[in-house]
Amino acid sequence: MEYHILGRSPQRSNMIGKSLSHYKIISKLGSGGMGDVYLAQDINLDREVALKILPAEMAADPKRLQRFEREARAVAALNHPNIVTLHSVEEADGLRFLTMERVVGEDLEKKIVPGGMAFKSFMDLARPLTEALCAAHEKGITHRDLKPANIMITEDGRVKVLDFGLAKLQETPGELEATDVQTQGLTQEGTIMGTVPYMSPEQLQGRAVDHRSDIFSLGVIFYQLLTGKRPFVGEASVDIISAILRDTPRPVTEINVSLPNHLGRIVRRCLNKDTNDRYQTARDLLNDLKDLKEEVSKSEEQAINSVGVLPFANMSPDPEQEYFCEGIAEELINGLGRLKNLRVASRTSAFKFKGSDHDIREIGKYLNVDKVVEGSVRKAGNRVRITVQLINVQDGYRLWSERYDRKLEDIFAIQDEIAERIIQALEVTLSPKERRSIQNVATRDVEAYDFYLRGRKYFYEFDRRNWEMARQMFERAIKLDPSYALAYAAIADCWSFLFMYSGSSERERQLAGDASRKALELDPDLAEAHASRGMVLSLGEDHGEAAEHFEKAIHLNPKLYEAYYFYARASVAEGNSLKAARLFEQAIDARPDDYQAPLLLPQVYSRLQREEDAARSQREGIEKALRHIEMNPNDVRALYLCGGALAQSGEVERGLELVDRAVTIAPEEPGLLYNAACAYSILGRTDEALEHLERAVRAGYSHKAWLENDSDFDPIREHPRFEAILESII
Repeated sequence: MEYHILGRSPQRSNMIGKSLSHYKIISKLGSGGMGDVYLAQDINLDREVALKILPAEMAADPKRLQRFEREARAVAALNHPNIVTLHSVEEADGLRFLTMERVVGEDLEKKIVPGGMAFKSFMDLARPLTEALCAAHEKGITHRDLKPANIMITEDGRVKVLDFGLAKLQETPGELEATDVQTQGLTQEGTIMGTVPYMSPEQLQGRAVDHRSDIFSLGVIFYQLLTGKRPFVGEASVDIISAILRDTPRPVTEINVSLPNHLGRIVRRCLNKDTNDRYQTARDLLNDLKDLKEEVSKSEEQAINSVGVLPFANMSPDPEQEYFCEGIAEELINGLGRLKNLRVASRTSAFKFKGSDHDIREIGKYLNVDKVVEGSVRKAGNRVRITVQLINVQDGYRLWSERYDRKLEDIFAIQDEIAERIIQALEVTLSPKERRSIQNVATRDVEAYDFYLRGRKYFYEFDRRNWEMARQMFERAIKLDPSYALAYAAIADCWSFLFMYSGSSERERQLAGDASRKALELDPDLAEAHASRGMVLSLGEDHGEAAEHFEKAIHLNPKLYEAYYFYARASVAEGNSLKAARLFEQAIDARPDDYQAPLLLPQVYSRLQREEDAARSQREGIEKALRHIEMNPNDVRALYLCGGALAQSGEVERGLELVDRAVTIAPEEPGLLYNAACAYSILGRTDEALEHLERAVRAGYSHKAWLENDSDFDPIREHPRFEAILESII
């Protein structure tokens, strides 16, 4: 299809074959609100142009025409490869007309496919589209009618945006285009005007429009390209308008699961209803797209392998050996998770299926993986038998299986062999650095390793008693192997958690510091050690040095969830909400099923006045937390974080029921009492909030910097009792 314009206007079929000035009319291309469009030959320059004859009512209005010509000159000054060039505004034989670059190709509508396009194909269109907006906006020109019909893809694949600025030129003085289109869209039931589905809320409401309206329209186009459907739909224009003004569309990454999560956030930000919550400039949007392009490696743009490692079944006579079986699976998850070309489901997700009899296809669908590893362990005396198999999710076919009957001292060799065979079966190519990381064993002492696995089992239970038990297990590990850097980092984490959540003294923070320093002394390239060190330093408010260690951890292991999560928490304590938001988002990317980051992120978004993002993150966090609670009904952290979020979202009784359940399970847990206070503060129940906060401090809560920056306490921040609580924390 050639140059294509949608709309209605009086026909001028008698123009074919005639001449206007030095333009010979060849054929009619289409009609639009600005008039009829013709293909014409420029006799003087010997080139084809698109010639648009303006409506008679515009040409007859001197003020409107003067304004039109002034603004058309500004549009004509645009010189960008992705914007159709406006050559001239001319008059001949009593007709006013525009001449424009002639574009041969098809409009963007033809590129929209069911289910949405792949990431790479999308980026090939999104970047030039956004660059065109940048060029125009930076010249002070807003499109105001951006839609697929106004975007052409040339025969050689170049993007060309049509009619830049012309929508504004159609207005009569003092007239708002949005009001006109909104009225037209409402007059005929069942008639959907071409522009309405792509209009911003402020256009539909007849409010002032600026370049951020284009960003909303571009977000609608992005959504349609990525999913194959528009974000706001309805049977009639009035239904579509209502959806644009009120509804939050389903995330693009839920519809097209092959897309990176960060792209979903980019589209969502474009579609924010409040202009202040959108990208403030097209340049900001373009920068995010460029950053995303760099983050997504070539292998990730293609369909890389994905695998879930289920907890290995305990076939030992001793049920206490559960920790060992889980540890074998966890080590596989951690080792395989370091590989750039392999996506591995998180421990939290995979371990939900412990002891379940779910069909392998159900498990694969839930984990969003192509392959699943499952196995069993029988440990007796100094012997161990491990059976493991790799299964294709689609058809249940066993791709590889093996049984290892060895001495316990061979456990590290067995783990290496299992990882190597899985990698071979998946046909994953390793770099030399990745191969070294797979073969790098933290300890060769089997008994020390055994105590480390016991410690990890306790650590994940998330309460003071279990952190104390975990620390004791890790300390027994380092007594057996004083060079066990990973165990030292784990000890540091235990002390830090006790300091943060259980009100331990300054001594605990110092001990965390000692352990983290020792871990780095033993292994300067251990990502976990840098993350632990960063957390300890942030607790002492040494944010500069903490940031260096967090950045180093991320550099060493870009998939390490803890590095992003603790860095985000440190940024909250520092008062840097913009940085905290970005890091919490990256934590979610690293562990998509985790409930903590999406439940902490809303207060950061609120500080940035991104209320739509806050509400969306809260909904997602609640869904994830409820799934987690279903599998782990006594997890007090999940209970109180989810309960507070539910109460804040309007489900007060249900939310407080979860909070009270958590308090019943652990009535003296400082972190729990603190978060219960958050829930009551949000609900405006001042006395209960202050009572729980005072109980938290009496129980030992001492993280003053977090309390000072926690927006949950904004409703009671000026209360004398709150000020007294702050002063009581040294």
